[in-house]
Amino acid sequence: MKLHELKPAEGTNKTKKRIGRGTASGQGKSAGKGEKGQNARSGGGVRLGFEGGQMPLYRRLPKVGFTNIFRKEYAVVNLHDLERFEAGTVVTPEVLKEVGLVKAMLSGVKILGTGDITKNLTVQAHKFSKTAAEKIAAAGGKVEVI
Repeated sequence: MKLHELKPAEGTNKTKKRIGRGTASGQGKSAGKGEKGQNARSGGGVRLGFEGGQMPLYRRLPKVGFTNIFRKEYAVVNLHDLERFEAGTVVTPEVLKEVGLVKAMLSGVKILGTGDITKNLTVQAHKFSKTAAEKIAAAGGKVEVI
């Protein structure tokens, strides 16, 4: 096969209709756009959501909700994820990031109580759920809030 022998697959090359090129183009005198009016003009038509001057739906509906600009979002880590560490390890947010359990720090790291932990670890994080703190303490570990 040579470069000059390449051809597109059968049926993939559809020629575009050449609109507005006279009556012989197969689209008739007004190129399939009807007679006069906004949509017959070049650049004609209305923007998305326009309802002919009537108040559009997206403005008739009430505004909903509230966004708190002071919201803090925490990177969450579950207890069962901490099982990978050796007993006696000090688990810090930096260690969690190195291992890949936390991708971005955001406002800090929060440890959640999903799963169980059997090793005694010293866990340092910005926040702990109540169950996570209880389970870490029950396993002989220590909870340190940064």
